[in-house]
Amino acid sequence: MRYTLPSQLPIESFRAYDIRGEVSDHGINENVAYAIGLAIGSEALALSQIKIAIACDARLTGMSLKKALAAGIIETGCNVIDIGIGPTPLIYFATHFLDTKTGMMVTASHNPANHNGFKIVLNGKTLNAEGIQNLIQRIEKRDFLKGSGKIVLKNIIPDYINAVCNDLHLNKKMKVVIDAGNGAASEIAPIVFKQLGCEVIELFCKYDGNFPNHHPDPTIPNNLKFLIDAVKKENADIGLAFDGDADRLGMVTNQGEIIWPDRQMLLYVKDVLKNHRGAPIVFDVKCSVLVPKIILENGGKPIMSRTGHSLLKARMLEENAPLAGEMSGHIFFKDKWFGFDDGIYVGARLLEILSREKSSVSDIFNALPKTVNTPELKLPMNEEKKVDFMKRLLAESDFDDAKKITLDGLRVEWDFGWGLIRPSNTSPYLILRFEADTEQHLEKIKKIFRAQLLKLNQDLELPF
Repeated sequence: MRYTLPSQLPIESFRAYDIRGEVSDHGINENVAYAIGLAIGSEALALSQIKIAIACDARLTGMSLKKALAAGIIETGCNVIDIGIGPTPLIYFATHFLDTKTGMMVTASHNPANHNGFKIVLNGKTLNAEGIQNLIQRIEKRDFLKGSGKIVLKNIIPDYINAVCNDLHLNKKMKVVIDAGNGAASEIAPIVFKQLGCEVIELFCKYDGNFPNHHPDPTIPNNLKFLIDAVKKENADIGLAFDGDADRLGMVTNQGEIIWPDRQMLLYVKDVLKNHRGAPIVFDVKCSVLVPKIILENGGKPIMSRTGHSLLKARMLEENAPLAGEMSGHIFFKDKWFGFDDGIYVGARLLEILSREKSSVSDIFNALPKTVNTPELKLPMNEEKKVDFMKRLLAESDFDDAKKITLDGLRVEWDFGWGLIRPSNTSPYLILRFEADTEQHLEKIKKIFRAQLLKLNQDLELPF
């Protein structure tokens, strides 16, 4: 099939750390994928990278976009290793295992079923905002190299599964419910956990890009209701849920309680710092205050980062940290793994930690320090309005003598808790979260934020 360069790019789909948007004639489409292939092939060759690994997740448009992407890449003279359908971590693994250093995943993660996009690793680094702007400039200037590359098909799924399972050991057999949400973890995750010796109950572990059972986003409590019910019904030890491309993990205990990723981090921090005393640990601005507290208590150095998987990875590299994690479920282990966000590996690592204890999963988490907090709350607002709103909030809000952190949006801290508002980099929302030592203090923080937000726009329909 012949592809043509688009007359105009869907610039709104080129985000801070990936490319994603609605698939349409004027949005993400095969011609856009072809253009991105030409640009990334040229960028790779400029860095002496002669091969690029590519894959797609289970979305309905994934295969056709991957084909167009490959066509663009090989026209530059760069070679393609097509590893088929699978999770985003498989591409990250491929850049190490196949030594390509550059890889592209066709995915829109947890976005709606009619969306698609691209996650990109160039020369070992996740593409950041500057790198994505470079792609736009190449496409607009038609600045492409010319050549004739080749496409090779390669199945590395068995190699990935063996790498995960050889790295980890469970001290006891555990009963696990896996909810893949019909996404990219559907085929691989059950095999991994069975190979680790678990009894596995599968929930929605068949590829279906329509996501007919629930949306594959484990940060939304309603998406975990089937998992919670199944864990209780099956009397399982734990429930694991993966997002659409399986680079994020959600979990529930044997009692059906959702354990948010920043609370999971408390266990990961303790585990990693046992062998890496004094090491920096990176966490994002949405994380609980307990994360830096536990890091300090276990001899580590807490490093707060902006939210975003490429930003956390960059900060992790900069600090040479063995662990990084964010509230949305992107967790990065670099002590025994490769330092990329991998929901399947993280789930297996979590089971390894939990299997060392005689207590139930619920009891293990109940023994950790507690706070009162909210999940991520979303306030709908389009791109232009949210930028202007945040500028006004930073300039006009008054939080008296509270500590204000403007690293990413606005995080306001008191001795008794904190509140956060920041613009999402991937969706038309402002993201809010609150945490406190008591329910009374949590309500107090919400009330303070409510007043400041409504002062700027009294018509806002706040989600709290």
